[in-house]
Amino acid sequence: MGFFPRLLPAALCAAALSFSALPALAQSGELRPPDQQSQSGAAGESGKNGPKDGLAEAATALNGPAGDAECVWLGRRVVSLLWRDDLDTAFRHLDLYDRFGCPASHIQATFRCVVRQGPFEKAPEGKTPEGKAPDNLNSRVHACWVNPGPANPQDAPATTTANPARR
Repeated sequence: MGFFPRLLPAALCAAALSFSALPALAQSGELRPPDQQSQSGAAGESGKNGPKDGLAEAATALNGPAGDAECVWLGRRVVSLLWRDDLDTAFRHLDLYDRFGCPASHIQATFRCVVRQGPFEKAPEGKTPEGKAPDNLNSRVHACWVNPGPANPQDAPATTTANPARR
């Protein structure tokens, strides 16, 4: 009888610990070991949008903090959210963008570039014309992030001095 009172609490603790791990397994959805999950995730990411999703391209094309990886990552999301009218989330991302010391003027120039290109045109039956890259929001935002200026300097709007206080 002396052995049983000590065994019961130990068995209950072991059962409680084993049941606490079950919700974590149920939520993960994948039963592969962690090393295989990270390899498959990396392969999926690199194949989806190219290496590092254009971060290296932006870093080489832009001088200063606008080319930093965290500024590119957050800034492109801010512009995408602004386009989709998700202002609350865009402003939360913009707070983080500012906290990293990223230039707010680059967000403005990139959003201006995206808006100037107008709405997206639907290709018939989801097909894109040959030789033309598909025009989607992510590709447009990335192209504008790397080069936010107008393609043709004559396309730039004329500046007016009618209301200098508004500038």
